[in-house]
Amino acid sequence: MRIAMLDDEPREIESIQRLMATIGHECDGFADGKSLLRGLRARRYDLLVLDWRPPDVEGIEVLRRLRRNFGNRLPLLLTAEKKDKARMSAALLAGADDFMVKPLGKAELQARVQALLRRSYPTRFENELVYGPYHFSPATGTIRLHGEPVRLKQREYELALLLFRNMGRMLPREHLMQAVWGQELEAGSRSLDTHVSRLRARLDLRPENGMVLASVYGLGYRLEYLASDEAESPRRPAGAEE
Repeated sequence: MRIAMLDDEPREIESIQRLMATIGHECDGFADGKSLLRGLRARRYDLLVLDWRPPDVEGIEVLRRLRRNFGNRLPLLLTAEKKDKARMSAALLAGADDFMVKPLGKAELQARVQALLRRSYPTRFENELVYGPYHFSPATGTIRLHGEPVRLKQREYELALLLFRNMGRMLPREHLMQAVWGQELEAGSRSLDTHVSRLRARLDLRPENGMVLASVYGLGYRLEYLASDEAESPRRPAGAEE
């Protein structure tokens, strides 16, 4: 999953980036509040780790801007010096989900991050999901086809999981862009179509595997299950996403 971190100490950012990588998360660092807000508009993140004292604006103001611009969908973990601990109640009221006092303990930080992610995105931490010969492991973000791992980039994996969860449904292009990229579909953009083409090839979506990814001209895409003697029947989990 993708994490954004705000801290004006490069060594702190590098340390947290290495730590997050060990538990399977990608972490981008930002040195000030303005660059963080620009980054959030350009890319979708799953969790924010914010220093209480950014160099260019008050921490409480960063919190308020984040909640005003991005709502409550992003879990927010604040980090603060011991002297600021008394002010954390105000931060929690302003929209923070949790806080930690520096210096950050590695084991505790890992546990807090995982707990926030599980609470905010429970479906991504489900047990293995099976759709015919396709086996998804949400906890690790990996797919196996006939037992063999398939190498996908993170957005390709997220797009694949969204399509499989909604098998048989036509998903509008705008919905796919918002769900996976976190942004509106730009006129003339071919990014979605390029990712769909890659998925067809890398996941070998063809009748022999029981799946076809169909284009609904001008509207969107639909993943179709083709019943056959050769293809296994997919076990669709309850609670498929809209």
